[in-house]
Amino acid sequence: MIVGSTKEDLSLEKRIAITPEAAKSIINLGIKICIEKNYAIHIGINDAEYKTVGVEIKNTPDEVINSCKLLVKVNCPSNNEINSLKEKTILIGMLNPAKNKNQINEIIKKKINVFSLELLPRITRAQSMDVLSSQSNLAGYRAVIDSIFEFEKAVPMMMTAAGTVPAAKVLVIGAGVAGLQAIATAKRLGAIVSATDVRAASKEQVESLGGKFLMVDQSEDMETSGGYAKEASDEYKKKQAEMMQEALKKNDIVICTALIPGKPAPRILTEKLVKLMKPGSIIYDLAAEQGGNSAYSEQGKINLIDGVKVIGVKSLMNRLPLTASSLYAKNLFSFIRNLYSRDKKDFNINLEDEIISKTLIKEI
Repeated sequence: MIVGSTKEDLSLEKRIAITPEAAKSIINLGIKICIEKNYAIHIGINDAEYKTVGVEIKNTPDEVINSCKLLVKVNCPSNNEINSLKEKTILIGMLNPAKNKNQINEIIKKKINVFSLELLPRITRAQSMDVLSSQSNLAGYRAVIDSIFEFEKAVPMMMTAAGTVPAAKVLVIGAGVAGLQAIATAKRLGAIVSATDVRAASKEQVESLGGKFLMVDQSEDMETSGGYAKEASDEYKKKQAEMMQEALKKNDIVICTALIPGKPAPRILTEKLVKLMKPGSIIYDLAAEQGGNSAYSEQGKINLIDGVKVIGVKSLMNRLPLTASSLYAKNLFSFIRNLYSRDKKDFNINLEDEIISKTLIKEI
């Protein structure tokens, strides 16, 4: 059995699917690996490091695809790669089915088994494969670093002979994996941190990290059985806006992380609410690629609204490609290990396994 991986489109994606460390682990399962020439040179990993652990280097993407039984990617394959895929190949990646519906349906028509790792169930056995959590952790960290870079004041409180510099106040909207990491990072850097989430269960997590939890008084159950946030009712949104009015006047940096699986990001910061913030404040919207939590968020742009910088994030992991690749490759190895039968020396698509059945895309 051979696992292969081709280069991503570097204008869009700098992460890689297989690191030398992950390659060694996969090879130890009894699986061979081939990759495209200069596969990871852009993040400082040369072909020699792969050869050392037993990876075969191919000159072209077609050579890789024609050699492998299982193709691993970060994102959806290019049209040329899709055309080259052979029947009964297995494809694994973060394929974003909602965005890439046409491409994925085209792949499925070729009788290729397609697994999208964003669809992993939230069960204990799948934690080591959880690509959303590993990448979101980094996103929450980087959101704070980028926000502070744009913020034109010091963040921690400082006592100086010239006087006291007050600590910056940071509000995190959404206390999922990215939000919790943003809280932890902002606290470590000396900020006064508060956070809000529609899920009441988040309160304990926020407070355990030293943040103050802001909560709307409500009786709605805002959490799905899988632990994700539900879409809020109009009544809840009204109460949320009232709470936000006071919070936004007091905070210097707002980090938006609120997402609803399979739907556009909830619009939490309206035009009116944004304009309540002090000039010089920052809104950093991690949800911009899904429509944004802020009315003024645009992917890859910084919009200045009455002195408030609204930063719409695009391809954030391209700013941490080496660390992001390392975590993704480990997640991917865990998934491959679960898929591979060492007894049969073949990949086993066992639909009775919840991990396999939930991530396998049959048709969109």
